[in-house]
Amino acid sequence: MVSGVSLFSPDYASARARFRAAALRAGAAHDALPLAARGPHDESLTIDLAWLGTRRPRRVMLHISGVHGVEAFAGSATQLALLAAPPPLPADGALILTHVLNPYGMAWQRRANEHNVDLNRNFHLGHSTWTGTPPLYRRLDALLNPTSPPARDAFALRLGAAGLRHGVRAVRQAIAHGQHRYPRGLFYGGAELQPGPRLFIDWLRAQLPGAASLFAIDLHTGLGPHAGNTLIVEPGIGSAPLAELSRALRQPLEDSSTAPAAYAVRGSLGAALPGILPGAGVEFVLQEIGTCPALRVIHALREENRWHHYGDGHLDHSAKRCLLEALCPAAPAWRDAAVMQGTNLVYRAASWLFRDEFS
Repeated sequence: MVSGVSLFSPDYASARARFRAAALRAGAAHDALPLAARGPHDESLTIDLAWLGTRRPRRVMLHISGVHGVEAFAGSATQLALLAAPPPLPADGALILTHVLNPYGMAWQRRANEHNVDLNRNFHLGHSTWTGTPPLYRRLDALLNPTSPPARDAFALRLGAAGLRHGVRAVRQAIAHGQHRYPRGLFYGGAELQPGPRLFIDWLRAQLPGAASLFAIDLHTGLGPHAGNTLIVEPGIGSAPLAELSRALRQPLEDSSTAPAAYAVRGSLGAALPGILPGAGVEFVLQEIGTCPALRVIHALREENRWHHYGDGHLDHSAKRCLLEALCPAAPAWRDAAVMQGTNLVYRAASWLFRDEFS
């Protein structure tokens, strides 16, 4: 087998080229959704999709990478492995790989997109209002989003003090919930549906009108123990009991846990999927491959955000390197584990989705 390390690409352009070549070798259909934003070398940016199986599926295995752009490196590597060795598909089944839903973020090594929007806080459908910010986030804004370039300013101590004052759980919820008040701030949900999500929603609706069952996996990195595998099921999504999904998906995954989300998120992709494909029964799992302590991740996000808005934003800076290492560690053992965890989850989910066919 090819090692997981060798499947990691150094940048967005290389990852996209490798994904397209792998899709061609696998005989997959390929679509590319173009965005107006550009990469750091003025390269074009696209959301690429590879499709294996019938073009009119009843059952769909959907794998998504790079909702948070800089987290896409592990998802891209996992998808190369899946194209080389996909799970078996029944006559009415399909495997769809969504390669980097936020290509700007991957290209520029940012979590957010070209408008500083966190796409996993941007999937509001219907007549949702693009307003609202947790009151505690407003009190934390100056701490989270300094209007200055990166600098040492005792962030960890100050955030710890906020945790003592307001409660660690309350601070975590206020930060991660999503906010629509501070366009240059972390976890900004935007003022409107972003171009990438809009293209993706339109594509899903056009391509999957007859889907009866959809199992979606959204791969992220950061949360949880180093190289560990945390499977998050959002409340109210899907019909399968959590215990049943946990039994089906955890084996033979090592160091895995299945649980409800640790905090509520507004505007998430998972919550939107049932409304995007109302005719399909949707199961959704957000997979987190753990990297480092949460404090280190939030500090890296904060410093990169300062560099983007109040520095010159170029890639050759310690803030960029620190964020990349925080969300895509260079250690070969972590990279091997990430690909193993990512591919095994797809195999297990496909076995569950197509269980009557291959039991």
